[in-house]
Amino acid sequence: MSKIVAFVNQKGGVGKTTTTINVARYLADFGKRVLLVDLDPQGNASSGLGIDPRGLEKNLYHAMIGTASAKDIVLSTTTPNLHIIPAAQDLAGAEIEMVHIDAREFRLYSVLRQLRPFYDYILIDSPPSLGLLTVNGLVASDEVVIPVQTEYYALEGLSQLLGTIELVRERLQPNLKIMGAVLTLFDRRNRLAQQVVNEVRAHFPGPVFDMVVPRSVRLAEAPSYGKSILDFDALSKGARAYRAIAREIVAKEGPEA
Repeated sequence: MSKIVAFVNQKGGVGKTTTTINVARYLADFGKRVLLVDLDPQGNASSGLGIDPRGLEKNLYHAMIGTASAKDIVLSTTTPNLHIIPAAQDLAGAEIEMVHIDAREFRLYSVLRQLRPFYDYILIDSPPSLGLLTVNGLVASDEVVIPVQTEYYALEGLSQLLGTIELVRERLQPNLKIMGAVLTLFDRRNRLAQQVVNEVRAHFPGPVFDMVVPRSVRLAEAPSYGKSILDFDALSKGARAYRAIAREIVAKEGPEA
């Protein structure tokens, strides 16, 4: 049975999608069977792996509202072991359509339950909000990874996110855990960035990944080519960082994982 991990931060521009894509790619490179779920109507995780959401007949929206089965929306990527459930703009309408549906917070859970036996990891790229889609992602997950940008406002809004996670744990998914925070967009030339790293390590109420992801032009460029950093520039600092983070995730499963 796969481990389902949601990558969540309601702030945009913190490297959430970049982290989800590259962790998924490296886990697949390690021989793990991986499903990436694009839960963001912007579809950036889909396009970041070379899939044009505008050309799809079906996507996650159709499975969540019940007009398509889970297996019908899973797509292969150019990477062996790595599949994706893509998103498109119509997913934004799902939040409105699900308002009057019973157990609306469990729609994604129901979709992924059908697919769980076929993968080692299912990674969810959540939208930059704390709305119904993100709540669906949290309810469907076993653990949460929180990308945190190493800049001045990094901790702003973090308490709100942690409060939402705790609310989901209390009312909907009692087994939900925080796997850890990933520090992203680190600029070693910036003294403030190191201060933020120290602050997060000292005050974040949960584990913090050892590896810090550097600010990198190559990481920023890779999605525009529809590639992960492993496929775009495997020798870059960003590639080495995400390889290390993926290894940390596997290590959390124990020596036999």
